[in-house]
Amino acid sequence: MRLALLLGSLALALFIGVIALQTPSPRGPETPAAAFSATRAMTDVRVIAARPHPLGSPEHEAVRGYLFARMTALGLNPSLHAGPLEDFAKTRLAKWGLDPSRPAISLVGVLPGRDPTKPAVVLMAHYDSVAKSPGAADDTAGVAAILEAVRAIKARGPAERDLIVLLTDGEELGLDGARNFFTTHPLRGRAGAIVNLEARGGGGRAMMFETGPGNRQTIDLFTRAAAKADGGATSNSLAVLIYSLMPNGTDFTVPRKQGLPGINLAFIGRPSQYHSPTSTPDALDQGSVQHIGSQALEATDALLRAPALPKATESRVYADVLDHLILAHAPATGWILLAITAALFLFAVWGGRHATNLAFADIGRGLLGGLWFLTTGLVLAQAVRLLAGPIASRVTSADTYYVLLRRLPWIEGGAALTVLAVALAALAGRDIVGRKVLAGAIIVAAVAANLMGGFDPIVTGASVVAVGLSLWSQAAPRSVWGGWLGLILLIGLMGTAIQALAPEAAFLLIWPALTAAAAAALSALIGARMVSAGSMAMAAVVTAVGGGWIVSLAHPVFLGIGMDYPAVLAFLGLLILMFVRPLAPPQVSRALAGCATACLIFACGVSLTARVESPMAAPAAVAAR
Repeated sequence: MRLALLLGSLALALFIGVIALQTPSPRGPETPAAAFSATRAMTDVRVIAARPHPLGSPEHEAVRGYLFARMTALGLNPSLHAGPLEDFAKTRLAKWGLDPSRPAISLVGVLPGRDPTKPAVVLMAHYDSVAKSPGAADDTAGVAAILEAVRAIKARGPAERDLIVLLTDGEELGLDGARNFFTTHPLRGRAGAIVNLEARGGGGRAMMFETGPGNRQTIDLFTRAAAKADGGATSNSLAVLIYSLMPNGTDFTVPRKQGLPGINLAFIGRPSQYHSPTSTPDALDQGSVQHIGSQALEATDALLRAPALPKATESRVYADVLDHLILAHAPATGWILLAITAALFLFAVWGGRHATNLAFADIGRGLLGGLWFLTTGLVLAQAVRLLAGPIASRVTSADTYYVLLRRLPWIEGGAALTVLAVALAALAGRDIVGRKVLAGAIIVAAVAANLMGGFDPIVTGASVVAVGLSLWSQAAPRSVWGGWLGLILLIGLMGTAIQALAPEAAFLLIWPALTAAAAAALSALIGARMVSAGSMAMAAVVTAVGGGWIVSLAHPVFLGIGMDYPAVLAFLGLLILMFVRPLAPPQVSRALAGCATACLIFACGVSLTARVESPMAAPAAVAAR
């Protein structure tokens, strides 16, 4: 029964997660005028992205002329706004063999609202591409989505405030068009909120990954708008926090630094298309165009018709739940959720002790088991990841970085299989796998990681902890309750630390810990001996639903930071392990250990394959150009 619940709940979790990662179906030309149609937007994509159009090229001038005519036809009364390039941009333009004396020329149009005295909304994307890419995704999809969104907004009737349509130039060179607009254009002082569209790849769900400061009112408005968008929304406060700590920038960076509220939307799937000759209209995922365009339309329309634009207040802790619902709360609410988690945890402890004589020491051993999983997963994932090539942050060549992007599906597959191998070993038990065997594998992985990637104190420190816990016979739980509650305690303690340091990120720990604690409390109430189907059903349900949610988070998180930090999957895997831990069937421990070994070997093979065969190679017709 345990085996059936284990396999069934994990399969359902994977199914739910994969479904949640799908883009909405693109709408056709018959779509009502007030709605967004990817098919209509693709008409512009095919013209704009017919060939590369970097700033200073004849193709760039042709695209600007086309966009000027399209904005005129939409009643935006466009004008051109020229401004200088930064020295860095001039240097890059010269490397492309183009004239570095050319200015950045942005297009600015206005769709009038009822009250021109109210702050305006800026809908923004950049129309320049890099030198060797048609840029169908980055950022032609955003430009075309804006044109289609403007058409739909007009079809809905006059709004309360003006819409400023800003198609910037020079973003690929250093955000020059946006910088020039927000420092010198006469309309800059009227901007009250920003909606920016971007891409780093050629597909996948569009994520809202950045907002302005003090985003509570912005998130509240976006939550209402996203409910109307095709495919819902993918967004969470962890992504906003992580991006704020990264050196990357988009056009949205400029107004955000000026304190303006707004949202930044982008899709990052199909990473091989980023700045690549393969980023053609035919290769672009039209479902991604539908998703980003529909969200941009609904968010912009909501801002245009709002009585007042969002203001900077406190930040919001929030996350989408499988795309259909965004849950949000104040940062301080995290402490209340932790208190509820603690109460449910203590009830489950009482139930476990009452029925099975659970020892507190065994809960501690369960906690150490989670720490073993996390440190072992970190070391092995880093070593397997490096088999596919160097860490991106240490790469100095742009060409090498793009090669790594093409390898990213293999890298993700290798890291995921590695974490699965560690999870299977944890479920089987370290004694079954062999403590010396585990310690040896961790030592080999740590040495390999340091040799291939350079000395890493985090990997080295984690390997010391992992080896010690592998060899220490008292570090493994001896009961179902000990293993389960130990993991809940570990996640709860980690959640408490993150709540104190960065409450915007704490939901990723607190919500799963609360869910698992509730399932444990119900199991203790139904059947604390954990032998009946009813008592184990709680774990199966949270594994399927909670695990599906974690899977839906894992893929975009890995696309964003996994190339440099593959251990992020070990962290997310720990959350799934917390859900599934009580379902481990002891009668198949040796089989699980064998599967763990096979998965690790397979993971190494998948990662090595990235060096010799790209899963996302350029089509022959494109590569030959």
